[in-house]
Amino acid sequence: MLLTRRRLLHSCAAGAVALLGWPAGAQDRAAPRPAPAPSGGTWPNKPLRLLVGFPAGASPDLAARAVAEPLGRLLGQPVLVENKPGASGNHAALEVAQARDEHTLGALINGNMTIARLLDPKTPFDPEKDFAPVGLMGTAPLVLAVSGQAAGKTPAELLLWARNQGTDAKYGTPGNGTVGHLGMELLKMRISIRAEHKPFSGNPQVIEAMLKGEIQMALLPPGLAAPHIQAGKLKMIGITSPERSPLTGDWPTLREADVRGADLEIWTALAAPATLPAAHVHKLNAALSQVLRSEPVVQALLKAGWQARGGDSDVLARRMRSDTSTLGGVILMRGIKT
Repeated sequence: MLLTRRRLLHSCAAGAVALLGWPAGAQDRAAPRPAPAPSGGTWPNKPLRLLVGFPAGASPDLAARAVAEPLGRLLGQPVLVENKPGASGNHAALEVAQARDEHTLGALINGNMTIARLLDPKTPFDPEKDFAPVGLMGTAPLVLAVSGQAAGKTPAELLLWARNQGTDAKYGTPGNGTVGHLGMELLKMRISIRAEHKPFSGNPQVIEAMLKGEIQMALLPPGLAAPHIQAGKLKMIGITSPERSPLTGDWPTLREADVRGADLEIWTALAAPATLPAAHVHKLNAALSQVLRSEPVVQALLKAGWQARGGDSDVLARRMRSDTSTLGGVILMRGIKT
């Protein structure tokens, strides 16, 4: 179960303490949240709505569409994807949080399910209280890339170059409070990079600025970074996942460059309103887990930029707590708001 509000703030503070390398107490354990009793009859008894907070064709949308049809077959009712873009996915997340029809779900991203309210206290839903985590659908690393003019060829040499740039270096992101922004601030704490933040309207604009020499580094989605790295226009220090990813082939992790404590992935997950009965959540999780073992779905997710994950609801709940603690610590220490 997710953390209470008081424990959420304590967890973020513990994350901030951990970022500084200070000892922290044992992980708080949340009190179990009583689940509503299941409604009568067979469930689902009508088509399910799967809300996505991004436009059609965006990577979270492609992930949702990869699982929707086979998920519907297993559940005995169609799963209909609806795009509700806006506010970095928070418009869709709010509708999921407020739904009471027992047939509205969300394909949400980590920002919606963890740090939304920490970034903006006016966010009209509380990830801690308002979502029932169903299961992870896909994860992806980010790529720490630097300008093609960077001195060095190996990750260690490029990392030394990035450190030596000091405040002369600039890093780009798709905006304040994005995973790329928080991830770079986490890296700055871990590896003594002092680059200054420069926000853009999207990652394509970040890459364009890197190619022009306006900025020197960024955390980028693998699919956008790969063509420029392969062409020698950008250089790659490492990926942010704990292990190498099928999305990036033989690219090394930052851990392999001796960067510790900066593991970070973007992810998309199936979520339900917190009021959905536990029996329905379990049924959804079982069906989703089966879908994610299907090779056609695995390949469709890879094509969309995601590594199929799955796992039970507790796996997603732990991921939510971990990301809230780590990124919440960055938010609190850096005073980041959207």
